[in-house]
Amino acid sequence: MLTNKEKRTLKADAHQLKAIFQIGKDGITSNQIEGISNALDNRELIKKKLLDTCPIDTNSAAIEISRLTNAEVVQIIGHTIVLYKESEDK
Repeated sequence: MLTNKEKRTLKADAHQLKAIFQIGKDGITSNQIEGISNALDNRELIKKKLLDTCPIDTNSAAIEISRLTNAEVVQIIGHTIVLYKESEDK
């Protein structure tokens, strides 16, 4: 579990990032989860964007993705989700 201070630092770091994943009309798929998990292992902090055609809302998507990837939800702004997962290598 992240502390408030850690979340503030991660939010500041995520501000300059661009969303590297988009979730569209197909919702959350196993291929996306695998890609997100790999990206979290490499980068630790990522952004993803939900398109207007996504069948689930942003909060539900964030909870589902964080559960499936064992990541922490740092922030949800509009249709953008910021996730953090500490890398075992770093």
